[in-house]
Amino acid sequence: MTIRTHHYQVEVEWTGNRGTGTSRYDAYGRDHVYRAGGKPEIPGSADPHFRGDADRWNPEELLVAALSSCHKLSYLHLCAVNRVVVTSYVDAAEGWMDEEAGEGQLDRVLLKPRVTIAAGSDAERARALHHDAHAACFIARSVNFPVEHAPTIVTEG
Repeated sequence: MTIRTHHYQVEVEWTGNRGTGTSRYDAYGRDHVYRAGGKPEIPGSADPHFRGDADRWNPEELLVAALSSCHKLSYLHLCAVNRVVVTSYVDAAEGWMDEEAGEGQLDRVLLKPRVTIAAGSDAERARALHHDAHAACFIARSVNFPVEHAPTIVTEG
C-alpha cells in the first residue's frame, strides 16, 4: 500500500494587542485571523466565556464545523457511488465541552443532518450511509471523543 502524505498550511495571526501585549490577563484581546493560501480570511477569537468576541469564530466552533463538513463530504461521495440522489443537506451540528478549574476539552459532537433525497432513492440506504461516512471521515477518525449522528432523511415529493 502506498502512503500519501497531505500537507496543510494555515496562518493564524493574533490581532488582539491593545497596546500593552499580554501584560495582564484582561489587557489583551483574543482576536486573531485565520489565513490559508489566498482564501478569504476567517475572523477568529476565543469563546465569549473566555473573554472572546462572540461575532468571531472560535476554535471550538471551527472543530465542530470541520467534523460536520468532513462527514458531509464523505456522505455525499458515498451517496453518489451508491445511487442515492441527495438534493439538499443541512446540518445543525452541536458540540459540548466540559470545563473544570480552567481546563476543558470537547467531549462530544452531535451531527444532525437533514438530508433530502430524490424520489426513487432508497431512504434506508441513505440513513445507513451515515455510518459509513463516519468511518470514512478523516477528521472524525482524528479526534478522541464520540461523534454521534442523528440524521433526518426526507424524500422529495
